[in-house]
Order: sequence, then structure tokens, then C-alpha cells
Amino acid sequence: MSDTGQHVLLADIGGTNARFALADTTARMPLREDSVKKYAVADFPSLGDAAQHYLADGGTAWASGEPVRSGVFAVAGRVEDGQARITNHPWVISAPRIREMIGFSVLRLVNDFAAQSMAILALRDSDVVAIGGATWSPETEAAADRTYAVIGPGTGLGVGILVVRDGHHWPLETEGGHVSFPPGTPEEIAILERLSAQFGRVSNERLVCGPGLVNIHRALSEIAGVDPGPMQPADVTAGAEAGDARCMRAVDVFCAVFGAIAGDLVLTTGAWDGVFLTGGVVPKMLHALQHSGFRQRFEHKGRFSPNMARVPSMAVLHPHAGLLGCAVIARQSTATTMATT
Repeated sequence: MSDTGQHVLLADIGGTNARFALADTTARMPLREDSVKKYAVADFPSLGDAAQHYLADGGTAWASGEPVRSGVFAVAGRVEDGQARITNHPWVISAPRIREMIGFSVLRLVNDFAAQSMAILALRDSDVVAIGGATWSPETEAAADRTYAVIGPGTGLGVGILVVRDGHHWPLETEGGHVSFPPGTPEEIAILERLSAQFGRVSNERLVCGPGLVNIHRALSEIAGVDPGPMQPADVTAGAEAGDARCMRAVDVFCAVFGAIAGDLVLTTGAWDGVFLTGGVVPKMLHALQHSGFRQRFEHKGRFSPNMARVPSMAVLHPHAGLLGCAVIARQSTATTMATT
């Protein structure tokens, strides 16, 4: 990307919102946080249209007159051969088509949780809060070999891995949110039965995301023989804060299941160096996560429980972690290009 200038257009595209910003690839902290703007994806027919709107909406002003000709876009879906489909939105994304549409010479598409994984490299102490007794700090990143996992509930459930070996950083793109849900208690088995009747196969994403919180509440209501009527995730969290018993239980189940799934992710991937909890739901439910069964279920892994007790689980509070990861990718791509020319 070095032939396209020091500023790179960034995008973090989820099922609900599209966030744009610029990266300065020469800066120690490459994300220009003063350039971040957020739009509803429903307001645009395509990602290319949203990107054009950002550039016309003052997006290039932060580049100090320098033309922006390259981009790193993170999308909530599987990326294959420069193409992607947003899992929870009807956009179909083509890197060549968008590149031509907005006049870029380089446009890289990555999975959104590849970007979330790369964000670990730029997190500061103030960007994370430990859930449980094990802790992590940015200085840990300086170690030679590390394996981290990232899991985040938002509109859906994203999962990523960051492998650090010999000074190289490899983000692994996954769709781990769509792994089958494994109930761990009789109550969760009963919830699974209700959700299975509705969805057929039940993935982790059916419980651990914003809509998943509503699914849990509805299942608990059905078990109690009550029809809760239409609800949004905010209704459940507001009800829990107001002392509604069923809403409180839904939040407790959500946190416990989240912890169990995050712990399973460590066992599956060998992410013994830490799990980062990200996504739009985590900051909103931080207090609940800190005072719930999250960590108990995270650690409760039979003969591996002592090992799990040493694994940090860190809530990411940076407001734009996906864009931060895109900025790190842009900076590393620039450095790699310069090293080979």
C-alpha cells in the first residue's frame, strides 16, 4: 500500500452499523480516532455507496488534502477470493467492484474478527478490564510466542484467533459463532429444546449476541408458561436493572453460557495466553459479566480447571476495536510492501 499514500480508508461492517475512519500508517497509533463516523447499514444499498458517502461527508478532510487511494475493510462474514456476504444483512460485497466504484488502487477485505484479533497489538491498559483474577497487559505482547482468542457478541457472535510466532502475527478468520450450542445445565437443556423447536439446529450465536439475549428470555418465559410479547435486547437488560426476575435470569444465563463458550474456545484453539471479549454487547453488560457466573463457567473444565484459572479473560472497552485492527493491518501491509521494494 506504500504507493497509495500514508492514509488508508478503514471500514468495520457489521449487521447493523458501518463504521469508517482513516489510518495514518506512519503513526505509532495508526487509527485516526477523530475521523471515525458511524452509519446504519440499512441506509445504503451497498458498501460502496456507504464508503462514497463517508468520503463525501468529510472523510478525506483528515488526510490533509492527500488523496486516499487504498482501504482495509472488515466485514461480518466469510471472505473468499475478494468476495463476502454479510451474515446478518443482505449486502453482498465484492472488493474489485467497490475498488472500481470509489477509485482505489488497493482494497483489502478481511473478516471482522481478523481485525478484532489484530487490534490486540494496539490495545492499551485503559482499553481492557479483566473478568476474573487472571490479568493481561500490553507488555505481555512483547513475548515471542502467544496464542490469543477473541470472541464478541453483537448483532451476531464473532470468533477470531491471533497467533504470534517469532515476531509475526497471524489472524485466523473463523465462523466459530456458528458452532453448535452445548448446554451445560438442565435449565440450558430446556432452553435448547425450545430454541431447537424454533430454529432446528441451534448455534452459539442463537444465545450469545443481542438477539440471543431475547431468545434466552423468550425460552425462559415459555418454560414458565408466559408469553413475554415482542422484546428487544435493551428491554431485557432494562428489565434486569429494574429487578424483573425473569430478565435477571436471562442475563445470568447469557453470561454463564458466554463464559462456558469462551472457555471451550481456549481448549479448542490452545489460546492459553488470553481471551478477549469484544463486540457491542460487552461494554453494555460489563457489570453483569463481572458479577455473574461467566468466570466460574469459563474455568469449570474438569481436569483442565487449574489451567483455565490462569487464562486471562479481558473485556475490550475500546469503542472502535474493529477499526483499530484494520489500522494495524494497514500499517503492517505498508511496512511489508516497503520492505520488499
